[in-house]
Amino acid sequence: MEPRSVHTTCCVVGGGPAGMITGFLLARAGIPVVVLEKHRDFFRDFRGDTLHPSTFNIMAQLGLLDAFLKVPHQEITELSAVYNGRRLRFADFSHLHAAKPALGLMPQWDFLNFITEQASKYPNFTLLRETNVTGLLQTPTAPPLSNTPAAPGTQSPPTNPHLQPPRITGVHAETPAGGLDIHASLVIGADGRGSTVRKAAGLEPIETGVPIDVLWFRLSRHPDDPGTVFGNFYRGRILILVYRGDYWQCGLVIDKGGFEKIKADGLENFRDQLTVICPFLKNRIHELTDWSKVNLLVVKIDHLETWYTNGLLCIGDAAHAMSPVGGVGINLAIQDAVATANILWAPLKNNQPITETLLRKVQKRRAWPTRITQAFQATVHKGISYKREGTAEKGPPLFFLLLHHVALLRRLPARFLGQGVRPETVRCPEAPPAPGT
Repeated sequence: MEPRSVHTTCCVVGGGPAGMITGFLLARAGIPVVVLEKHRDFFRDFRGDTLHPSTFNIMAQLGLLDAFLKVPHQEITELSAVYNGRRLRFADFSHLHAAKPALGLMPQWDFLNFITEQASKYPNFTLLRETNVTGLLQTPTAPPLSNTPAAPGTQSPPTNPHLQPPRITGVHAETPAGGLDIHASLVIGADGRGSTVRKAAGLEPIETGVPIDVLWFRLSRHPDDPGTVFGNFYRGRILILVYRGDYWQCGLVIDKGGFEKIKADGLENFRDQLTVICPFLKNRIHELTDWSKVNLLVVKIDHLETWYTNGLLCIGDAAHAMSPVGGVGINLAIQDAVATANILWAPLKNNQPITETLLRKVQKRRAWPTRITQAFQATVHKGISYKREGTAEKGPPLFFLLLHHVALLRRLPARFLGQGVRPETVRCPEAPPAPGT
């Protein structure tokens, strides 16, 4: 049976932050767009959900900030850490020139549901859930070379070493109702660091070695717990605590590939290590009843040398997987989406060819801030690895002490993390409503 077909201007693969924001902005500009999400809903725990001031600025530019702030979330204006028992402050967001000078902690599914609700107000927006992309639709850019042997006494036709790759004209997906072909002038791959469309297009990421992984889990938060302690450093071991209202989202930094050894040492030993690093957790450590409550995040940093090919553009984690350091991943993905919409909305609206020159402009705009941020993350990884190889530490590093004692310096990491490198401004307009609506 032939698969069903859908025709649109832009097909966005992946309903994460990059994909949903791109779909929303393009639909808002009056462009038909279909977003494909392979799951039934957005509920996935331990996903990036730290919203930076740069993201609040985007909401303000769209006129959505007031509605957005009504979605349940927590706000933090200062980050601190406990280093061998000493509490140190290291980032102050309260002085940023932003619509909301704070970090927002909002479950990613709530963020995505909000964007879906806003995008669905535009008739050009379609979200297809439970739609799993399995391949690309392609059209040859030149007639295929003949396999017929040349006639006797004649030469075989010459091959063309400059033959362009086939143009990607859509995707094939599987749905509960069967196969579905989505034909589009442009495909945007926003389907994460294991991107299906990236692999199908033959785009291979370049990996940066990462010496750590992270174990994520939840522990309840008690009324007398410290307020906004972010990191706990104890003799080379690091436990991240992210405030989530009535619970802590906890992340234990471990050596790369070290989870199996930790499990072999036993759950009791694991719980004991946690209470040594962070003693106030002792009265709720029993909540970790088995290993199913502990989730492994395999930390990786990678990037595509080229984010695009003929008819396809990758953004977000599909173009550059980020470490959880700084909680920047979701915000960088949103910045990618804004830049993509800013550059491509007019050609898409006017049915102009989406050339590789246009797609290159998106990469040129976003590659530099991505690489700067990844370099920062890689430097932090090396520092973590070095400390973990040491024994007892005499005291906090000098930069921690300087940040703690000089309030003005605490604005620097807040500026780098909160606003990011080359923050984007929404420039694609909102299309006027159709007559009679």
